[in-house]
Amino acid sequence: MKKCYLYRFYNRMLVLIVLGLLLTGCSSMPELESSAYSEKESFYLIGPGDTLNIFVWGNQEVSGVVKVRPDGLITTPLVEDLAASGKTPTQLARDMEKRLAKYIKSPVVTVTVAEFVGRPSEQIRIVGEAAKPKAIPYRERTTLLDVMISVGGLTEYADGNGATIVRVINGKRRQYRVRLDDLIKDGDITANVNMLPGDILIIPESMF
Repeated sequence: MKKCYLYRFYNRMLVLIVLGLLLTGCSSMPELESSAYSEKESFYLIGPGDTLNIFVWGNQEVSGVVKVRPDGLITTPLVEDLAASGKTPTQLARDMEKRLAKYIKSPVVTVTVAEFVGRPSEQIRIVGEAAKPKAIPYRERTTLLDVMISVGGLTEYADGNGATIVRVINGKRRQYRVRLDDLIKDGDITANVNMLPGDILIIPESMF
C-alpha cells in the first residue's frame, strides 16, 4: 500500500514537473482536431537501434538487413560507416546510391525500416495517468488511439478529457487539449487525432 502511494506521488510530481518545464509561456490551449494533421508532416527519421532492410536492385549480394549502431552509423557490403540516424529512409537510400556508384553502374537502392526504435527526439512520450507511461517510437500515421492502446489505456484516476499534447511547431512549443475519455469510454472517433514525432501526451489526475 505504501509502495503504491509513493508511486502515485512520484507520478503526480513528474506530471507537474513536465508541465512546468514544457508549458511555460503557453497561454492558450486550443483543442487538437484531426484536421491539424498534415501529410507533409508525416515522416520517420531513422534512429540508433532501428533495423533496416536495404535492397539494391539487381545486386542481391550487397542487399541485406542491418541494424543502426549506437553511433548512428551502418555498415553494408561496399559501404562502410555511413550515417543513417536522423535521415529518412529515402534520404539514406540516395546517400547509399552515391557511395555504391563507385562500384555499381547506376545503382537503385530501397530502404525500409523493419523494426523501429527511433531517436529520442522523434519518440512519442506519455506521462501521467496512463496505465503504463512510457516512450514509444513514432510510426507513420500513428493516432492518439494507437498511443493509448500501446500504454494500456487510462488509470482509474485519470482525467482523460483534461489531457493535453505538447507539440513543437516551427521551433515553438504549443499545447493542445485532447479528449481521451470521449475517445476511449464513449467511442467518439472525432476525438481521435493524429500524432507527430516528438509529441508529449500529458494525462493529469482527476480532482474528484
